[in-house]
Amino acid sequence: MRLVSYIHDGPSLRLGAHAGDLVVDLATLAGLAGEPLPPDLLSFIRAGDAARDTARRLLAGGPTAWPAGAVHRIDEVSLAAPLRPGKIIGVGLNYVEHVEESSRSLDTDKERPTRPVLFGKPATAVTGPGQPILHNADLTSQLDWECELAVVIGRTAFRVSEEEAYDHVFGYSIVNDISARDQRRSGQWFFSKGQDSYAPFGPAVVTADEIGDPMALDLSLRVNGVTKQKSNTRHMLFPIARLIADISSGVTLEPGDVIATGSPAGVGAGMVPPEFLQPGDTVEATVEGIGTLTNPVVDARRAR
Repeated sequence: MRLVSYIHDGPSLRLGAHAGDLVVDLATLAGLAGEPLPPDLLSFIRAGDAARDTARRLLAGGPTAWPAGAVHRIDEVSLAAPLRPGKIIGVGLNYVEHVEESSRSLDTDKERPTRPVLFGKPATAVTGPGQPILHNADLTSQLDWECELAVVIGRTAFRVSEEEAYDHVFGYSIVNDISARDQRRSGQWFFSKGQDSYAPFGPAVVTADEIGDPMALDLSLRVNGVTKQKSNTRHMLFPIARLIADISSGVTLEPGDVIATGSPAGVGAGMVPPEFLQPGDTVEATVEGIGTLTNPVVDARRAR
């Protein structure tokens, strides 16, 4: 299933299944069939296999079987970030070429890390498809991009092995790990990567069963239509199972938590000369099988 959070005729977010040019409201579809389903994605994830099985069964008949009251055209709704994660765990230096690029342009260690390099983004950094990335020139002149595969946790994970790791994955999405490169503080990345709007997320969460091999997905990023990043998840230094095992060795991963699995080479700081985002730019992050997450860059001092 390709799951989205959307707004239609009101302020409330709704959970939908995106199929072609249609969005099916899952709670409405279930209600018309006399069955319960949660109205939001986080509650849906927490409801476990039973909710997923019900949704799949109700969707199985296809558009001709879906009641008109549960269906909207995709161009009639506004998509939002799929959910507000409890935790966003970022992974730094997880593509081999990006390790070299960062050592040259960001003064990080030129040796490959022996364990995953982890940092956090607050939930307030999340913004949805089409929503602005805020450029505050009072705080940064080095606003950068990073296209990343996002892993959405489906079951509580603590001290799980690599062999068990995928049992705890609900699905996959896209995170654009926006970074103010000039706001690193004594090597700490929280403010550099955690400001409001620095975690564009979406446009959908695709359930794990729909992604054949998450370690073989093309990913790319464009700024104003020009390709800046182009790689494949097979080039991760630490694959998804290793990340889940490492993080859960000391931190409980809960349903709805998101792991941003790292960026390939091609970030703005690594360009010669460096390139950074400016108000008026448009950023498109694409991951195979998931879609494209598009966000404009706006002047934060005028946006509020």
